Amino acid sequence: MLYLFIMKKDNLPNKLAVFPLSNFIIFPRTTVPLNIFEPRYIDMINDSMKSNKLVGLIQPKFSKDKNDDIPQLHEIGCMGKITSFKETKDSRYLIELKGLIRFKVINEIKSNKKYRECEINFENYYEDLENKKEDIKFSDLELIFKDLKSLFEKRGFIINWKALEKQSLDETINALAMASPFTIEEKQVLLEAKNLSIRKTKIAEILTTYSFDQYNNTTIQ
Repeated sequence: MLYLFIMKKDNLPNKLAVFPLSNFIIFPRTTVPLNIFEPRYIDMINDSMKSNKLVGLIQPKFSKDKNDDIPQLHEIGCMGKITSFKETKDSRYLIELKGLIRFKVINEIKSNKKYRECEINFENYYEDLENKKEDIKFSDLELIFKDLKSLFEKRGFIINWKALEKQSLDETINALAMASPFTIEEKQVLLEAKNLSIRKTKIAEILTTYSFDQYNNTTIQ
């Protein structure tokens, strides 16, 4: 089932169910498919579908403790809205989540729910809701495209570059940031970049830290 919506500043919530996913981010105006199977997140989606269909995606912080069942969360995540929902025969949920606006975690809410909820604030990210044109051209991305293609090939990633080039500029930059084989910390830096121009610059800066050994075909970071 598909859902259409328009999110306005006045309709933003002050608390949000959050889905911690390591090395996975979503940006405003991008859409990702999610396969939900853990019981606690099945509950989260059920509750969301009954109310505003909103979910927050956020990266957990890296922990050396493998027994840490409740890892700390990064401060910045992105709220998305469920735009497609399907239940499979084995009771999994296949959803599509469209990124709307980034948020800052103020504190985590204690409750009896199996999933995590946070008090959140959007005040630094209202521009995410605006269809604002950035002073960037596709020609500015040529070098980034070249370096990313090399990195993707080294890591065995398959990207439909022709499809990417048909998207809008913000969709292209954000999709590359989402799909990139960067570290958790590097992806978090991209998510927290204030605007598209800065995000493009950050991608280029991160790429300079990856050098390619032409002799043994390995990636050195």
